[in-house]
Amino acid sequence: MKSKRSFSLLFFMFLLVIVFVTFSIISVEARKSTNMRKKLRKRHKDDHGSNGHTRGSHAPCPAPLPNPIQENIFDVLSFGAKGNGVSDDSEALVAAWKGACVVAGATVRVPAQHKFLIKPVILQGPCMPDLTLQIDGTLLAPPDASSWPKSSLFQWINFKWVQNFTIKGSGTVDGQGYNWWSSSEFYYIQKSYSKQIPGMKPTAIRFYSSNIITVRDIKIINSPLCHLKFDNSKGIKVYNITISSPENSPNTDGIHLQNTHDVEIQRSNIGTGDDCVSVQTGCSNIHVHHINCGPGHGISLGGLGKDKSVACVTDIIIEDISMKNTLYGARIKTWQGGIGMVKNVTFSRIQVYDVMYPIMIDQYYCDKHVCKNQTGTVVIAGVKFDQISGTYAMQPIYLACSNSIPCTDVDLTDIQLRPSLKHQGLQQAVCWNSYGKSQGPLLPSSIDSCLRSGGGLIKRIARSHDRVCY
Repeated sequence: MKSKRSFSLLFFMFLLVIVFVTFSIISVEARKSTNMRKKLRKRHKDDHGSNGHTRGSHAPCPAPLPNPIQENIFDVLSFGAKGNGVSDDSEALVAAWKGACVVAGATVRVPAQHKFLIKPVILQGPCMPDLTLQIDGTLLAPPDASSWPKSSLFQWINFKWVQNFTIKGSGTVDGQGYNWWSSSEFYYIQKSYSKQIPGMKPTAIRFYSSNIITVRDIKIINSPLCHLKFDNSKGIKVYNITISSPENSPNTDGIHLQNTHDVEIQRSNIGTGDDCVSVQTGCSNIHVHHINCGPGHGISLGGLGKDKSVACVTDIIIEDISMKNTLYGARIKTWQGGIGMVKNVTFSRIQVYDVMYPIMIDQYYCDKHVCKNQTGTVVIAGVKFDQISGTYAMQPIYLACSNSIPCTDVDLTDIQLRPSLKHQGLQQAVCWNSYGKSQGPLLPSSIDSCLRSGGGLIKRIARSHDRVCY
């Protein structure tokens, strides 16, 4: 009996030990589990923060970067421009230019639906490549001519030493040249500044010593003088632009080229008070095509050789042109006494409507009432007038070449010119001291006997003048 009690006691104690051990194990595991949950909650809180975004090694996805193109846009409004057409926004435009100039592929933006009053400025390079001036708004020149500084009478917006540069957009560049065309205002300007610089008026947009330039889509209007000028430049493309000023705006050339090479001007509308396109000395490899010209003075080479200067022009192609109500059509004009040569020029497929003189070479050009007769001349050789048709108001052809050295290798091919119904002009073609050949069909018939044949000796004399230029 005693042994049974002892066994029962031992068995009971053994059960207590098992229960105690089991409870202890469960308690420890429970504490471990609780601590683990606390640690996990703390880590989750530390990792995500109070706003739930991951921190530390689990960094959030970075915010998207701005569009790289947007980073390269320098809007003049961001540089303090007001765009109200009254406040002076010149400094803002210059500041935007300087910022964009050091960034490859940058754009200076003139936004739409704003007018920016800009005083004469110089936008200077060299800059990083592929710089663009995007004009969608309106740039306004100072309207009061007498307020222009003396140092800025040559140009309004002057681009110097720029390369790989484009002007484009749907906007307008307005030279507000009305006061400059007024004789009373112009007299005041000349009297105030200098009697030694007669005729000084600013060009709207000028490129100086600049290469690989494109101008497209914009409108340039009412310049005091030339609307768009290139000098000492190379690699120029102009297309799909509009240039206009009233007929009573004197000397307002549309596009003016001087000492400039490798130029293409195409698919544009140009109507001003002077030449639609003017090609001056030092120009070569010029291609002008698909232009609507008028009103104005047509498309001209010259005047060349003024004040006995050297004039050299070569390799000019002007074709697929429509001219309406212009004073001249295809024209070459030189001053007496000049030196140099014009050669390899083609005027082709030109349609004229009520043009006073559709075809002209004038080696007695004079912008005064009387000019002194001189024997020197800019030699003209190798000029072709091909497929020129339409109506004229005064005279179909006027070729007045120098007495000292005639024009040589002048070709007249497929000329069809009829007098305008509005103006009954002269039927007779005039050719003075001009050598070359004519080929039918020809209208009026007087064209057929206009040019002299031969001239071998004269050609050799003319070629001797090549050395001056080439």
